[in-house]
Amino acid sequence: MAAHKHDHGATSGHSHHHTAQNGTLLVALLLTLAFAGVEAAAGWWTGSLALLADAAHMLTDSTALGLAAAAAWLARQQPSMRHSYGLMRAEVLAALFNSLLMLVLIGFIVREALERIGAPRDIAGGTVITVAAIGLAINLAVAWVLSRGEHTLNSRAALLHVLGDALGSVAAIAAGIVIVTTGWTPIDPLLSLLVAALILVSALRLLREVVHVLMEGVPLNLRLDTIGQDLARLDGVLRVHDLHVWTLSSDTIALSAHLEIRSLADWPGILAAARQLMDTQHGIRHVTLQPEVMAAQPLLRGDWPPRASGSQR
Repeated sequence: MAAHKHDHGATSGHSHHHTAQNGTLLVALLLTLAFAGVEAAAGWWTGSLALLADAAHMLTDSTALGLAAAAAWLARQQPSMRHSYGLMRAEVLAALFNSLLMLVLIGFIVREALERIGAPRDIAGGTVITVAAIGLAINLAVAWVLSRGEHTLNSRAALLHVLGDALGSVAAIAAGIVIVTTGWTPIDPLLSLLVAALILVSALRLLREVVHVLMEGVPLNLRLDTIGQDLARLDGVLRVHDLHVWTLSSDTIALSAHLEIRSLADWPGILAAARQLMDTQHGIRHVTLQPEVMAAQPLLRGDWPPRASGSQR
């Protein structure tokens, strides 16, 4: 009986073509940080929670953008003896921190809004409208800058902060208009609550995706059974088992699997076909495949599911 041969070198090249986003992120950071102090001062002077909340959000935007720039730099560093994959996951960790930071911000806005609904304060509506309009213009400019960069989990988290902040500016403008025209100040905390609810939905969606990546789940746009069946249909493949697919970073998906074959003489052709198939059909370029030579068995080609004793995650 032929001994099993293990080819751990059957791995495609890592996708290390991260786009240099630091310039884009730093421009967005400077624009956001420059206006956060102005809006905070205006919110304190006018007594508007909508402006204060927007200023606090812009401050967290600055933190998010700073983390995103740092993570983008770290993700481009070469692998080392200590980190064989490099620091690709830095962007995922930054996205996790940013999503949690947004939840903290939402809690602050909700607490302040509830207090102000019970005890309304005088608000200078005209100043609120002017400052919020300037803030909206800056937020839209920053969102435009970010949207032209690479769309990774990290940059999406930063963009989410900015878009949420734009919603805060819109709410502040609406609150100012209502206060100027009607004098009804409770609209300020009520609209702040609405913005907090909208941000919460997006923050939880991002947090779910980040946790899924950290738990090494199969990317949400891929199906493990389809990938296994595609590999099992390759000429010369008897069966596929120990198939794992996970996300290394936003633009790098990894796959490892054992392929049962009849002869090692067929392996070079099978390996080349498998790599091409995974790249073209599923966008997976980091592929590690191990051949296992098996005696002829009454198995149909395309029979992917592993035996009961095989492991599957």
